[in-house]
Amino acid sequence: MRRIVLRILAVVGIALSAAGSAGAQQLRATADSWPVFRGDAGLTGVAASSLPVKLVLRWRFATGAAIKSSPVIGAGRVFVGSSDAKVYALKLSTGEKIWERDGGSPVEAPPLLDGAALYVGTLEGILLRLDAASGKVAWKLGIGGRIAGSANILRRGTAAPIVLVGSYDGSLYAADAASGRQLWSYRTGGYINGAPAVVGNLAVFGGCDSLLHAVSIPDGGKVAEIDTGSFIPGSAAVAGGRAYVGNFEDRFLCIDLATGSVLWTHQAGSGGGGLFSSPAVSARAVVIGGRDGRVQCLDPVDGSLRWAYDAGAAVDSSPVIAGDSVLFGTGDGRLVMLALDTGRERWAYELGQPVASSPAVAAGMIVVGCDDGSLTAFGR
Repeated sequence: MRRIVLRILAVVGIALSAAGSAGAQQLRATADSWPVFRGDAGLTGVAASSLPVKLVLRWRFATGAAIKSSPVIGAGRVFVGSSDAKVYALKLSTGEKIWERDGGSPVEAPPLLDGAALYVGTLEGILLRLDAASGKVAWKLGIGGRIAGSANILRRGTAAPIVLVGSYDGSLYAADAASGRQLWSYRTGGYINGAPAVVGNLAVFGGCDSLLHAVSIPDGGKVAEIDTGSFIPGSAAVAGGRAYVGNFEDRFLCIDLATGSVLWTHQAGSGGGGLFSSPAVSARAVVIGGRDGRVQCLDPVDGSLRWAYDAGAAVDSSPVIAGDSVLFGTGDGRLVMLALDTGRERWAYELGQPVASSPAVAAGMIVVGCDDGSLTAFGR
């Protein structure tokens, strides 16, 4: 497989070494929070707490159109966007609405919660900073194309954080979190559907140019590109200096970011429609969902297949690892929990319509959106 290195790879090593200090300040899931799509800045999809095997419906909240967005959780609240062009804040315990904010166009991107600030993109191409407590708009940044993926953030000590978001105009944008001023844009060769992972001072992301990009966040400089062989519909997960990413041809890759080399690949299917969901990556397992209807668990060391579960419908919802369980939604409207070690089904709930939203897990609860416009919470 062709590999292109666009800076001295020592730059990547320096950026990754910063993860030990800068990474400690970055967003991460806690027992009571799920602040960003996939739970943490590296987009690993791993919850900080486990869930009971038996779950019950806690509440259901109806919006005005399909929910493609994935929820985030923090400070006892859950935040989500809807195709009705609104962003909602609800009480996590009851589902009671606290506020709603009109974004001006459908909101399919998951929000990003950083303390008192909530960042979310719209299909019109507007990145909003909202006050998480009230929903009041702090600033708006218009960019070149629709925003379908979550924003992410680099914290920098006493300096204003840098907010990052991809666009359908093929660019990754960086903005000053305090003012909303655009700092730089990085041009790629195709749509950016997913979210950028943040590790150290690097943003790692893919798109419809088939390349996995590593970009220096402070200055927007190109660090490296790795050709995956086909376009990348979802987001990459980054853990332990490795990037894990799937492409449209059902190929799943593990890439060493320090060298740019592909450590292993796994052919997850054959013409099944691609890997649109993002992987969940822990020290124990890598879990991926595909449009061929299979959810697969791989060994993180060598990529060998441990088990495969036939969901019976496409899985665009990104799996979440919570303790010894894995959760995901399906295209035929189910929320499913499997045993992480065996792939055996432990629990399932019929939501009624396709689930493209990915679950958020915190405070002993699961929250997920559905194409019927509902946001649903399950717990003990």
